[in-house]
Amino acid sequence: MLEVRGLQAFYGPAQALFGIDLEVHAGEMVVLQGLNGAGKSTLLKSLMGLEVRTRGSVRWQAPGTAAALDISAWPAYQRARAGLGYVAEDRRLFSALSVRENLRVAGGSRCEARMAWVLKRFALLEPMLDRPAGLMSGGEQQLLAMARTLMTSPRLLLLDEPCEGISPLLVESIRDALVALRHEGLALLVAEQNRLVVQAADRELHLLAGTVEHLH
Repeated sequence: MLEVRGLQAFYGPAQALFGIDLEVHAGEMVVLQGLNGAGKSTLLKSLMGLEVRTRGSVRWQAPGTAAALDISAWPAYQRARAGLGYVAEDRRLFSALSVRENLRVAGGSRCEARMAWVLKRFALLEPMLDRPAGLMSGGEQQLLAMARTLMTSPRLLLLDEPCEGISPLLVESIRDALVALRHEGLALLVAEQNRLVVQAADRELHLLAGTVEHLH
């Protein structure tokens, strides 16, 4: 589904990733681990076409398509249209808008049907539909950020530290939602240290100073 070969990433002249190889398949959850500064966030941004300059090959084959495409030069909006979804560590919600409005912003023409699908998987959000995002807890905002990205119907979900600083109860909700999405055939690449999420993964990818340390 996703195949990355020799990926390098740069912030100006400074190199942050050094020849990353990885694959993520449909219905698989791969967890990225590593210390702060190891390159986890940079890797996710590179795959989404955000903020960094890259070299190497990123190939993507959406379910039902005949062949993989090299998307290395595609802008972020084109990758999103092709089926990649990204949830940033800072969530990037519209704080003055309600939960419902945040979901509708991403929903497009299938908004209401898609919203019903999303709310079945994030039931904790349903009683909060009219609440401004800025009045939600950090964990509730994280659920909303994930739900909003799912409104775009991605086939690969890239998540950057979804459980950081969140209560154990909401961590369990996020873990359960990720497992359910995986069972529905989504591919998941998650930068995360929380053991509940790591234990639910199919594989772990360890990064060390911008390189792959080991994969199992």
